[in-house]
Amino acid sequence: MAKKLTDKVTWVGKVDWELKKFHGEEYSTQKGSSYNSYLIRDKKTVLIDTVWQPFDKEFVSRLKQEIDLKEIDYIIANHGEIDHSGALTELLREIPNTPVYCTVKGAQILKGHYHEDWNFVTVKTGDTLDIGENKLIFIEAPMLHWPDSMFTYMTGENILFSNDAFGQHFATESLYNDKIDNGELYAEALKYYANILTPFSALVIKKIQEILKFNLPVDLICPSHGIIWKDNPLQIVEQYMKWADAYQENQITIIYDTMWNATRKMAEAIAAGIREADKSITVKIFNSSKEDKNDVITEIFCSKAILIGSPTVNNGYLHSLGGLLEMVKGLKFKKKSAAAFGSYGWSGEAVKQLNEELNKCGFQVIDEGHRALWVPDEEELTQCREYGKKFVESL
Repeated sequence: MAKKLTDKVTWVGKVDWELKKFHGEEYSTQKGSSYNSYLIRDKKTVLIDTVWQPFDKEFVSRLKQEIDLKEIDYIIANHGEIDHSGALTELLREIPNTPVYCTVKGAQILKGHYHEDWNFVTVKTGDTLDIGENKLIFIEAPMLHWPDSMFTYMTGENILFSNDAFGQHFATESLYNDKIDNGELYAEALKYYANILTPFSALVIKKIQEILKFNLPVDLICPSHGIIWKDNPLQIVEQYMKWADAYQENQITIIYDTMWNATRKMAEAIAAGIREADKSITVKIFNSSKEDKNDVITEIFCSKAILIGSPTVNNGYLHSLGGLLEMVKGLKFKKKSAAAFGSYGWSGEAVKQLNEELNKCGFQVIDEGHRALWVPDEEELTQCREYGKKFVESL
């Protein structure tokens, strides 16, 4: 169902309540998501973005109920990824010559996805489109989070259509941030930033500073996923500036996998030692084979330090940690400390290997880690607690 945001702007997107995995299996979406598309009616009619490809026919059918498709003068493709552009093929079958405004990279990516030579009009930062009483101003945002990404700002209505920036994978019937639980909202916004935008944090800061120089009034921030920021919309911009600045809380996260609970016992003892050394530190423990990987990465993002633990199996560490560390490597976390620990029976290489991987991930590895032979007894658990204390002191 279409929902009016202002006299001139209507939300015509799709709420996907059933979505549980996104980007293939890369991102968990326990709370679903939405694909936000916006219809602007001024003297000219503009559609900003579409929806994910599985909903293309539904989207076009519902759009026909809202407007005669032939009345659409322009389409804005802020980003070519298929969750944004997926209905373009279906839509442009109906209105084939409609101009599609995008960046140069956007045109390349859309051609690469759909192999169609649509009526592309390429734009760059500062270019404008006069639509009647208002104008659209285009702002390139490369690598936030694809090379083609851009924002579109609507004058008069003071709306920033921010594409993937400031969004969340969060399905809700309530369009606005002041109509939902803000704890849930910020948890999803944080997870979204940590898992998608972290590698581009330096660019996030630079782009926000660039936009602020335009001194544009902002009454609504309309992202491509999740809620619309209406109540104090710039609050999420301020939060992004904090998250982008090597964010960390007073938290240490311990992540482990285990075969016969020896490494689990080590993890719990190390956590106890950390708490004894500094009761102000939040300590969280996760079994990497059982927890949602994106939730664990969000906790790493919030941490000033992490500890990774695995038994040695076949001269290496358990595969759940390998997959997690590969994801972490790509996210390029900054200014975080780390070390490894684990149990072993005869060869014991896992701790050294994990430290090497932590180095590759950009963590400051503070020591050689801690190993325990077989299942730790009380004496060894005491040593683990002492290791936890020393780890805190090293920070």
